[in-house]
Amino acid sequence: MNTPICDFVQQYTEKNSLRFHMPGHKGTAFLGMEPLDITEIKGADSLYEADGIILQSEENASRLFGCHTFYSTEGSSQCIRAMLYLALLHAKQNRKPPLIAAGRNAHKTFLTAAALLDLDVAWLQPLSASYLSCAVDAAYLEHFFQTSAEKPAAVYLTNPDYLGNLIDITGIARVCHKHEALLLIDNAHGAYLRFLPASLHPIDLGADLCCSSAHKTLPVLTGGAYLHLSRSFPNTLVRQTKNALALFGSTSPSYLILQSLDAANAYLDAYPQKLRQFLSLTETLKSHLTTHGYVLYGNEPLKLTLYTKPYGYTGLELSHYLSLHNIVCEFADPDYLVLMLTPELGAQGLDKLEKVLLAAPRRKTIDTNPPAFHAVEKVMSIREAALSVSETLPISDSYGRILASATVGCPPAVPILVCGERIDSHTLTCFRYYGIDHCTVVCE
Repeated sequence: MNTPICDFVQQYTEKNSLRFHMPGHKGTAFLGMEPLDITEIKGADSLYEADGIILQSEENASRLFGCHTFYSTEGSSQCIRAMLYLALLHAKQNRKPPLIAAGRNAHKTFLTAAALLDLDVAWLQPLSASYLSCAVDAAYLEHFFQTSAEKPAAVYLTNPDYLGNLIDITGIARVCHKHEALLLIDNAHGAYLRFLPASLHPIDLGADLCCSSAHKTLPVLTGGAYLHLSRSFPNTLVRQTKNALALFGSTSPSYLILQSLDAANAYLDAYPQKLRQFLSLTETLKSHLTTHGYVLYGNEPLKLTLYTKPYGYTGLELSHYLSLHNIVCEFADPDYLVLMLTPELGAQGLDKLEKVLLAAPRRKTIDTNPPAFHAVEKVMSIREAALSVSETLPISDSYGRILASATVGCPPAVPILVCGERIDSHTLTCFRYYGIDHCTVVCE
């Protein structure tokens, strides 16, 4: 697998040219990587008009993933917006309303994209153990289509979710296509799924569009991501993909991130074997933790999610315990601790984690449960609320107000309440449980 972007930049760096172009550092190594940080000079191609080395690199990635694959240097957030734009174009072509059915655990970028594109959203919210999960299956979705007065043009789901749950994309895709709806998957945490012994990548399982954050699970710099389109997606819309990405992207994409994505193609050539060996180690780790009394949650191969209360800790407490041993987790809340695994941790990294977790003294089980989600009153559209004049208040002063912005942090970037919904007493209970003390509401 060749690496045309990396090769070009390396050759340019070796020429030691006098740089009368951006960036302003002129290749001087203040941090160390500046000589490799360039802009769209002659021969470097241009991300949204790619016809040279970037196009060649994206074609390499497309062969690896078995589908149309395009680069993002602004994470899956840019890809999510582009996906929804393409779904909107598809709906217009087929004279369908701009209605998207979406899992309630959607990333907050979905909300901002819906506001920008003026999409209507029908929320899918089956009973789940956490607001971070949304256990949609084929039967649930079929019932939704059968009973909905207005049929959505597309269905948008998160897989894997933040806690490591995988859903039945094959069955869900069958239902979507039966009802002539696109299936869009936020696969931000699952770029590696294509390279399992049996691929679990959403496109391979029947999705029409999906995003994958290369930087989350592959050795790629933060911000590197992919937008994938199935080979059956209409060619007229495939040709619109660069425009869709450019609509939401910076005109100055990072060439450091592009090089990282390019280099990843060569890495991925031999990745399946490396991944298979590492998965054997992760299964052993999970087995040892379960035998010791830990309760594991989710079924994603490279995510270790502990439901910590049966072991006597909140997720936050166990995260603090790990930090005392110089182990930093991905996410923790009152119920769960999430650790993201990749082969780059190696056997030594897993061994240390196991020893520290097994050394944690088991405590009395914590019996409290998180507040269950319940339907709330929708007062405004997402767009109207998100674009309203707003103010930030302590949650104690926000009862009865309308949420303007889902100002949740990342991680996990999944809102408890959606823009345009009214804050009620149960919402305040949820906010307090998850440590949210301020929210942004529409000015009255």
